Amino acid sequence: MSPLRHETRPVMVGPVPVGGGAPIAVQSMTTTDTGDVAATLAQIGRLAEAGCEIVRVAIPRAEMLEAFGAICAASPLPVVADIHFDHRLAIEAVRLGAAKLRINPGNIGALDRVDAVLEAAGEAGIPVRIGVNAGSLAPEVQDRDWDLADKLVASAVTYCDHAASRGFSDIVVSAKASSVRATVDAYRKLSGLVPYPLHLGVTEAGTLLGGTVKSSVGLGILLDEGIGDTMRVSLTADPVEEVRVAWDILASLDIRRNGPELVSCPTCGRCEIDLIPIAEEVARRLAGIRTPIKVAVMGCVVNGPGESRDADIGVAAGRGVGLIFSRGEVVRKVPEAQIVDALFEEIGRL
Repeated sequence: MSPLRHETRPVMVGPVPVGGGAPIAVQSMTTTDTGDVAATLAQIGRLAEAGCEIVRVAIPRAEMLEAFGAICAASPLPVVADIHFDHRLAIEAVRLGAAKLRINPGNIGALDRVDAVLEAAGEAGIPVRIGVNAGSLAPEVQDRDWDLADKLVASAVTYCDHAASRGFSDIVVSAKASSVRATVDAYRKLSGLVPYPLHLGVTEAGTLLGGTVKSSVGLGILLDEGIGDTMRVSLTADPVEEVRVAWDILASLDIRRNGPELVSCPTCGRCEIDLIPIAEEVARRLAGIRTPIKVAVMGCVVNGPGESRDADIGVAAGRGVGLIFSRGEVVRKVPEAQIVDALFEEIGRL
């Protein structure tokens, strides 16, 4: 059962609803040179195939604005303009078709520059993500002897209150840290203080393995408490991996699924086939399927049809053979070399 969600205001990022009880949206960010339109669109296409719903694109310099406009025009996903330091880039990005802006008010500069960005977004009817992290705290809290989480929360609330005072409420908020504990503490506090959708993430989480672990722990805690409306898993890796991990986190909590669930045993001395490459090949082939079925790959009869009775389809291995089963009932016995092909033949029949 999904956790009871904290209630937030809805905003629209292009056609994608965020907040207001909408499904938690999965985001990622391109790693290509934004000036290379073809490469960026190709990467966005791969992200979309993996299940990404919103994509963020950096605009570090003015000479990339023309390319950004071309990307927005051709992207299959709504594009968020990621802007730092120069508020004029944000205003131009709105004109060129951004579905949303991401700014850190703490590094945009004086509040009149923030106001100019909010005005442009308001006129275009697009939301703004107000992001804070350790490097973009509000000046009045930067040097206070507070925990990082409290500084993040105070900064976010300050900037949200300022936006509201200017009549702007299409806001998404993030308060990220590279520390799991600081991130969890900040979002817990923030969820009780602002009515806006929360963008979850553990920033600079690390490489594929380490970053996946940190993100899964931090985001899993928050999501299980009903906190969060959209999420990005930040990995030093191909951004497609960010999307896969995000969906795995959501699926593991029974919040959302966009494809099959693979259950596989860790193997032990009872296993009499080479199970690891079989499980890896099954996982590889399942990546192209969007039906939310449950598939089990088990190394012996102990962890076979009985323990995986709720699986839609699976295999339990014996000595050099595999028993293909469906919902606990054996349907075929095949040699080890044919296990994967036979399993997918049965999947095709489902």
